[in-house]
Amino acid sequence: MRTHNHWTGLKPSDRGASVAMGNFDGIHLGHQSVIRQANRPGTPLGLVTFEPHPRQFFAPHAPAFRLMNAEARAHRLEKLGVDQLYELPFDTILAGMAAEEFVTDVLVHGLGVSHVTVGADFCFGKGRKGTVDTLRTLGAQYGFGVTVADLVKFHGQEVSSTNIRAALTEGRPRDAAAMLGHWHRIEGEVIDGEKRGRDLGFPTANMDVSGLHLPRLGIYAVKVDVLTGPHAGTYGGAASLGVRPMFGENHPNLETFLFDFSGDLYGQHLSIAFIDFLRPEMKFDGLPGLMAQMDADCARAREILAGL
Repeated sequence: MRTHNHWTGLKPSDRGASVAMGNFDGIHLGHQSVIRQANRPGTPLGLVTFEPHPRQFFAPHAPAFRLMNAEARAHRLEKLGVDQLYELPFDTILAGMAAEEFVTDVLVHGLGVSHVTVGADFCFGKGRKGTVDTLRTLGAQYGFGVTVADLVKFHGQEVSSTNIRAALTEGRPRDAAAMLGHWHRIEGEVIDGEKRGRDLGFPTANMDVSGLHLPRLGIYAVKVDVLTGPHAGTYGGAASLGVRPMFGENHPNLETFLFDFSGDLYGQHLSIAFIDFLRPEMKFDGLPGLMAQMDADCARAREILAGL
């Protein structure tokens, strides 16, 4: 998959794709339906999205809401067979473009799209004044096809990033996964931590989670994909997502203990899949109680993962 960070200066071989277009936060079943319908025989499959998410641009100080960062989104799109990822910079220029200007400057002259597929609720252009009907009209005028994909439902409920966030907030990662069509994951680089886990016999890989909507804080059974480095592969594990009340911390992070693993992961990139919520964070009277609970958590996580 080739990734492009602007709509200008593209090689001829990187233009002319049939594209799915939207924000695609989470790449849930609805998004996957849009991408499938954008896939046309004999034409490269492209995806047009925006970075940062427009909601972040317009409300930079609002609570974090994203289900995945750009890295995780790109990994998921590559697995879905996307050939060309157009990750356009959402800035004052793009935010100020009227709907027709966006179509002519970005889609036609820039990307040279052959077809565009969007969800039924898609809006675009300054003030979100462009609708799917606007896109159909402009597509006919400028010579590209338009497909509008119906919204997808799961158990009578619309599949949406909002409903997935609600399931994660309530500690229901399997319900979130059912709407996503894959496990919810947090991806990123392993950073330096306080090394308390190592001192307790549970060395953990620490990851920053800022900018993301966080699942319910607590302990999870997880699957870990080590994406880079000499230890690349898939491992079972138990993860703590939270503020570490035992140690008086207050900034959330993700600490993951990989089962049956020995090695240095600092600077490597991991993908942590949330399988089951085990328990909320707890404060213990002392380290022996904490360590006994960690043993129990790991045993329970191993049981869960063995049943997958």
